[in-house]
Amino acid sequence: MSETVHVALGDRAYDVRIGTGLIAAVGSEIEPLLRRPKVWIVTERKVAGLHLAALEKSLEAAGIATAALVLPPGETTKSWPHLIEVVEWLLAEKVERRDVVIAFGGGVIGDLVGFAAAILRRGVRFVQLPTSLLAQVDSSVGGKTGINSTHGKNLVGAFHQPSLVLADIDVLATLDPRDFLAGYGEVVKYGLLGDAAFFAWLEQNGPALATGDRALQVEAVRRSVQMKADIVVRDETEQGERALLNLGHTFGHALEAATGFGNRLLHGEGVAIGCALAFALSARLGLCAQEDPSRVRAHLAKMKMKRDLSDIEGDLPDLNALIGLMAQDKKVVDGQLRFILARAIGDAFVATDVPSDTLRGLLAEALRGWR
Repeated sequence: MSETVHVALGDRAYDVRIGTGLIAAVGSEIEPLLRRPKVWIVTERKVAGLHLAALEKSLEAAGIATAALVLPPGETTKSWPHLIEVVEWLLAEKVERRDVVIAFGGGVIGDLVGFAAAILRRGVRFVQLPTSLLAQVDSSVGGKTGINSTHGKNLVGAFHQPSLVLADIDVLATLDPRDFLAGYGEVVKYGLLGDAAFFAWLEQNGPALATGDRALQVEAVRRSVQMKADIVVRDETEQGERALLNLGHTFGHALEAATGFGNRLLHGEGVAIGCALAFALSARLGLCAQEDPSRVRAHLAKMKMKRDLSDIEGDLPDLNALIGLMAQDKKVVDGQLRFILARAIGDAFVATDVPSDTLRGLLAEALRGWR
C-alpha cells in the first residue's frame, strides 16, 4: 500500500513516497541516488531506540554502509549548538557534496539536518525519512529548513529541497497519542486553508484515522502532501501563495516562543490553537460566517485536541508581550504583520490590514479563558 506525490521543481524535482513498509525497503529506494555506497544518518534518541536498527539493516542489506549521529529529542535541539554539532560531525566524516545525508526523525530533525545540508559545502543532498505525522504531512516537504532563535521560531534557515521523501505510515503506530494529535493539527490546517471537502472528510474519518486505520492515514498524508506540493511548485520561496500554509502559525509560533519551545506546547498544538484563533478573528472581522469558528472548534474538541489558550499548562505572557512575540514572526513584511485569515472553511487568504484593536480584543478574551 503506497502512493507517490511528485514535487515538480525542474532539475530539483523529487518524489514523496507514502505507504507502509518503506523503512524495510529504504535501501532499494535510496540506492539510485548514491554515488558511493554509504549514507550518513542524523536522528534523535527516541527515534533511534525504536527504528534505527531497522533502518541500518535495510541499508546494509542493499550494500550501503552507514554512520549515525544521535541527538537529544525535543524542540530545543533545533538550535545553534546542535547545528554546529551536525555540521562538524559531517565534516569530520568527510561527507562530500554528492553524498546523501538522511534526516531520520520528526520535524525538528528534518529542519535541523536540512539546514545543515544546505550550508555544508554550499549544499549537500539529503533525504527526509519523517517519523512523525507532522513531519510526514508538512515539514519534510517543500524545502524549508532552519533552526530557532531566542527571538522566535524558524528565524534562521534556508530553502533546500530534499532529493527524496519516504513517509512510512507504519512508524506512526509508535507515536504517543499526544504527538500524533499534534501532527493532526497540520492535517486539519490543509482542509481549512484550501479544501473544504478534505475538512469534511476529516470530520467523518478523523477519529478512525487517529485510532490506527492505516488506509485512512495514507490517504490523509497523501492529500496533505499533494496540496503542499502543488503550492510549493507554484511558489517555492513564499513570495505569495505559499504563505497560506502558515494558517494558524502566526498565533502558534508566538505561543511556542512564550512557552519556551518545550513540552508545554508542541508545534502542532500551537497550530491547532492558532487555526481556531484565526477563524475567530476572521469571524470578528465579518470575513466568514459565525458558524465556521464553531465548526473548527467542534472538530478539534471531537479529536480531543488543544483549541484554547487555557488548554496550555502554566502561565502565559501578558497581552503586550504576546503581541510582541507575534511581531517577531518571520512573516512580517516592512514591519507589518501578516495574518492568514479565511472567508470560509477551505478559503484562506493573506491579510495585512487587521485592526489592532480587534486583534487585541480577541487575545485579551482568549487570555482570560475565552471559550
